[in-house]
Amino acid sequence: MTGVLVTGLVFATLTFSGVATAQPAAAADDDSQAVTISAASYDKDAKNAPFPDLKLTVSQTTGLVSQGIQIRWTGGKESTRPSGQTGGENFLQFAQCWGDDPTDPSKPDRTTCQYGAFLSAGAMRDGNRASAPSDEDDESAAQGPVIAAEDLPYSTPDNGQLDPAYTSIPFRSATTSSSGVHDMVQNVVDNKRVPGVDVNTNQFFTKYTSNEIPWAGSGANGEGSTKFEVQTAAQAQGLGCGSRVTSASGVVTGSSCWLVAIPRGTKDTGEESINQSGLFWDSWKHHVAVKLDFRPIGINCAIGAKERQLVGSELLATAVASWQPSLCGAEGGDVFNMIKSNESDAVAQANAATDTSPLALTSLPYSGESQDDLVYAPVGLSAVTVAFAIDRFPNPNDGVPDAVKERSGLPFESMNLTPRLIAKLLTSSYLDSLPTDAKKDHIAGNPRNIVFDPDFLAINDKEWGYQVNAGVAISDMLVPQGRSDVATQLWRYVLADEDARAFLAGTPDPWGAKVNPYSSTDAKVNPVGAGLSLPRDNFPKADPTQVDAQPNGGAAEINLITWRPFTNDLDVSAYLTLRGDGQVLGPWNLDARPPRYDRVARDLQGFQSVVALTDSSAAAKYQVVTAALRNPAGQFVTADAESMTAAAGAMTASAEQPQVMGLDASSELAKTTAGAYPLTMPVYAAASPFLTDAATRASYASFIRFAATTGQEPGVQVGQLPAGYAPIPAKWASQAVAAANVLQQGLTRTVPTTGDDGPSTAGSIANGTPNGPVSAVAPAAVAPPAAAAPAAGGTGNPTASGAVAGALAGAETSADPDSGALAATLPLSMLAGLMSAAAVLIIPRLPRRP
Repeated sequence: MTGVLVTGLVFATLTFSGVATAQPAAAADDDSQAVTISAASYDKDAKNAPFPDLKLTVSQTTGLVSQGIQIRWTGGKESTRPSGQTGGENFLQFAQCWGDDPTDPSKPDRTTCQYGAFLSAGAMRDGNRASAPSDEDDESAAQGPVIAAEDLPYSTPDNGQLDPAYTSIPFRSATTSSSGVHDMVQNVVDNKRVPGVDVNTNQFFTKYTSNEIPWAGSGANGEGSTKFEVQTAAQAQGLGCGSRVTSASGVVTGSSCWLVAIPRGTKDTGEESINQSGLFWDSWKHHVAVKLDFRPIGINCAIGAKERQLVGSELLATAVASWQPSLCGAEGGDVFNMIKSNESDAVAQANAATDTSPLALTSLPYSGESQDDLVYAPVGLSAVTVAFAIDRFPNPNDGVPDAVKERSGLPFESMNLTPRLIAKLLTSSYLDSLPTDAKKDHIAGNPRNIVFDPDFLAINDKEWGYQVNAGVAISDMLVPQGRSDVATQLWRYVLADEDARAFLAGTPDPWGAKVNPYSSTDAKVNPVGAGLSLPRDNFPKADPTQVDAQPNGGAAEINLITWRPFTNDLDVSAYLTLRGDGQVLGPWNLDARPPRYDRVARDLQGFQSVVALTDSSAAAKYQVVTAALRNPAGQFVTADAESMTAAAGAMTASAEQPQVMGLDASSELAKTTAGAYPLTMPVYAAASPFLTDAATRASYASFIRFAATTGQEPGVQVGQLPAGYAPIPAKWASQAVAAANVLQQGLTRTVPTTGDDGPSTAGSIANGTPNGPVSAVAPAAVAPPAAAAPAAGGTGNPTASGAVAGALAGAETSADPDSGALAATLPLSMLAGLMSAAAVLIIPRLPRRP
């Protein structure tokens, strides 16, 4: 019986108690939240607008948080990129605004729009006004500045060439002064200039914080798309979106805002090009807008609720944020504080079974020196993804097809990557991944970035071959700092591929590119005399190459981390991708105290080049495009609910801990499973049943039951499973509920026995007995917070419901894969005997995770 695990107890609880678990729901339709609006239906003068047939589709307008949304349109005209002097031709501008027009509350107030921060032509809040000719045959005769009546309150008069007419649209902030008046940034008052006030860069927004899009282009067919960063009051205080509003009846909602599209043609009134503000009336009058409804930001839990710690995997963070209000809003519900941390540390803390032990979130089992006491409950199915924002920049030379040139500035929406290409991005093997002035002899001859790599071009659309993008941020990928199961799994995926292993060992690819020797796994290739140890739980920047500091404080040294810094986490990586911010190093700033290198402001739409490591939920949250990865079956697959579910069907139990499943890219099952996304990862909630505090065990068990049942319903409402996750299979949910029952019941330690063969090598769970009969607890209904209102179109927060899960026998499918732990059980007759006698279960000593 030395091979019997605590999973036997979990299985017995499940089998003898008839636990009801909700079946996984189908993934929500991606278009279910989309809203379409046309210029013809919104603009009364659409026939005179730059694009009379414009139709905009916004991916989501309700239940918004700090996130990204996707905007697609038809009815535009082929765009021209902006230059230093003009804003471009036939394009759209996008901005977020918070206030309603006082003369027409069905439309936004332009003075409340976050706009102008990038100081680019045609995209500022202010500017001098041109004069119009009084005679079409005599352009030298001017009749005065062309200023619409609606702009006059924000304008100064024309006082000659040295003091021309000037218009400046103020910014009215959502914040208020102590007197209750909204804060204003304005430099024209009573038609006079106010010195020292900058309406474009101020305390409410700058080029480093603004989410505006000064240029979004259309192709020759008039179609286009862009991603837009939706900001709440937490990111943009001046907008105040999502600020809590309490009605007379006590219902709490979030302040709504507006998404505004401003069509721009070929020239502004009185000008020969686009160089005036889109907020000036001649352009603004043709805007198209849609209302944005936000979830209320801030704490949604009852004061005095007990706080519990969730520590570990970032992969579940987005789901926890959605579940939290439902969990703590229930009667007697607890607050679950999520702390992103290295998973191996989290499970070690949980396994210690002290009064402060958290509920650990992990994808890999405990690997410490002591026994593994933990029960593992599957609560999430997520994936590691490679996000990118790369806009087309075709070679201007002859030989490029017109069809390619016509799409200049438009974003690529698909990319294929192999394990070898990922290895290149992780090992600083492209030229531009090292500082510009550094010595690069050891990687001489390699491509400057991935777009120039024949290895990449061979597996991607031929249009990539015409591009000449030179961005530093596509010579590697943004990766998070610290240690994680994500890093371990990504390296395992790379090492499972023969070509990638050979490349890391120093074998050039078929085109001659070679690994940066400082990241080689071969000690004979690596200059430090030892090969890079892989797999590992981090992303080392191993190359010591640097640019030396300049004398007399001219500039500090530039090493690889200065040149290509880490991000804080996977969520930040996706956010930076949405913004087109590759964390590119800027110039040395002598005026800073102390002096430092600045960061270059984000690249605007049409000029973006960023690759970043993130996860599927963060990618969905920020609406960034992710690459298709080659799976062990030889297919290029993107991460979605279907491909993650297929991957779950190909997972096998860990050799160290049969309760934990994982996708082994080197396994025959993975190699024969079509459609599986290769970096799919389960997330387990792990806790020790030896925790002495019954209330803590019950609270952790409650979280597990909710997460594995009610929390698996896909949707955008509070308490539902956000986009970017796949609902866990039914057997996983059954395992989770059974594990929760064992955890809640708890175990008491007993003294191990010594047989004729010496001391037992069993783990410490073997030395425990249940605290009374092990009984199942069905998933409890979880109520929403009493004062919370559902988002528009919703039906409120769900409660645990659904049919009883089917029998655990019968043929398995990819949607209902083996749960690992449930298969490693005793015969039922033996389990029945163990249960009735409250017998001691035995678990072997588990080896450490490599």
